[in-house]
Amino acid sequence: MASPLTHLGDMPIEVFMRDYWQQKPVLIRNAFPNFEAPISGEELAGMALEEAVESRLVLENGESGPWELRTGPFTEEDFLSLPQTHWTLLVQAVDQWLSEIAELKEYFRFIPDWRLDDVMISYAADKGSVGPHYDHYDVFLLQAEGKRHWQQGPKVDESSPRVEGTPLNILKAFDAENSWVLEPGDMLYLPPQYSHWGIAEGACTTISIGFRAPSAAVILEDLAAEVAMGLPDSLRYTDAGSEPAKCPGEVDPASVARLQQQLGAWLKQPEKIAQWFGAVMTEVKYPDTVALDADDAVDWRDQLPQGVQLILNPASRAAFCREPATLFVDGEAFPAPLNFAERFVNIHKISWSDIETFPQIAGSDGLVDQLVSQGTLIYPPEDF
Repeated sequence: MASPLTHLGDMPIEVFMRDYWQQKPVLIRNAFPNFEAPISGEELAGMALEEAVESRLVLENGESGPWELRTGPFTEEDFLSLPQTHWTLLVQAVDQWLSEIAELKEYFRFIPDWRLDDVMISYAADKGSVGPHYDHYDVFLLQAEGKRHWQQGPKVDESSPRVEGTPLNILKAFDAENSWVLEPGDMLYLPPQYSHWGIAEGACTTISIGFRAPSAAVILEDLAAEVAMGLPDSLRYTDAGSEPAKCPGEVDPASVARLQQQLGAWLKQPEKIAQWFGAVMTEVKYPDTVALDADDAVDWRDQLPQGVQLILNPASRAAFCREPATLFVDGEAFPAPLNFAERFVNIHKISWSDIETFPQIAGSDGLVDQLVSQGTLIYPPEDF
C-alpha cells in the first residue's frame, strides 16, 4: 500500500493545505518522478466498451455540431470512425477496476477519504479537448502520458455565458491567466470554479483525481429532513418577551433574528449531524458495482482462519466517527467498536485476527455478515 504524500514536489503538504487547498491553483512539476502511465489509451478504450463502465466521447467538431458529446458503452467501430484529431475519451471511476489506479488514491490521503470522489482518466487525440469549462470540485490533474497544454483562467460561476447547442458546459468566453505544458509526472491542482482548458499536444493521457462535496442545497434539504424527524411537534417558533408590534403586518428584523437563533438551537445536534454526514459522504457513486458475487457467498468463517482476507469492495466507500462509535459504509451507518472501525477504514481489510480481537462483529447477522451480504466486503479480485 502506498503512503500519503508528504510533499508536492518541493512543497510540504502542510504548506499546500494552508496556502492552496480550495484557495488557488498551483502547478507541481515532477510531482511523481519517473511516472509511467498505468494504463494505455488502447486499454482505456477497451474499458469504454463495457456496459458497467461510465464513459464519454467529446468531439470538438462533431457530426451534430461543435462540442458533441457521446456516451458509452462504445463499440470498436465507434473508435475506428473517429477523426485523427480533436477528440477526447473520458472514463470514470477507473480506480474501481484497476488496482494500479486504486493505489494512486493512497498518495492523496492527506485529504480525508470521504472527500475523494473517483479517479477519471482521459485519453485525447492530438488537439483533443473538452473545451474551456469549470468544475464544482477540487481536482488534481496528473499527466500520465504525452503532453497537454493547460490554460487556467479566473473563477467563474453559473452566470458565466455558455456555448449554445451542446450539453457540455463550455464557456463562451475564456481569458487565460496562466499557461503550462505538462509532461508525465507533472500535476496541476485546481480548486472549484477556476476555469481551465486542456489541449493535447499529440496523443496524451491525463489522470484526474477529483474530490466531492455536497452542495449547500443538498445539505440544507437532507440534513433538515434528518434532524426534523427527531423533533417533537410541540417544539415550535416562540416569541416570549417580545415587544408590542409597532406595525402588525411587518415581518420585523427582530422576529427574523429570533427565528435564526431558534434554527441554530434546533440544528445543534452534533451526533445527529455526524451520523447524517458520514452516511451522505460514503454513498456509493455506482450502486450497481457494489453487489454480492456468488463466490463471496461462501461462508467467510471457513475462509478467514485459512489466511484469506476480506477487503473493502473497490466501488465501496467507508468512514467512521467517534461519538457515537460508528462505521459508515456505502451510505449506511453501523454501530461498531471504535478501534475496529478506525483500523478498518485505514487498511480496508478484515482478517481472522480482527475477528479474534473484536468477536462482537462476527455474530450471526452481525457486522461482517451484513457487509458481506451487501457486497461491501469481498475476497480480493485477481487484479487487486
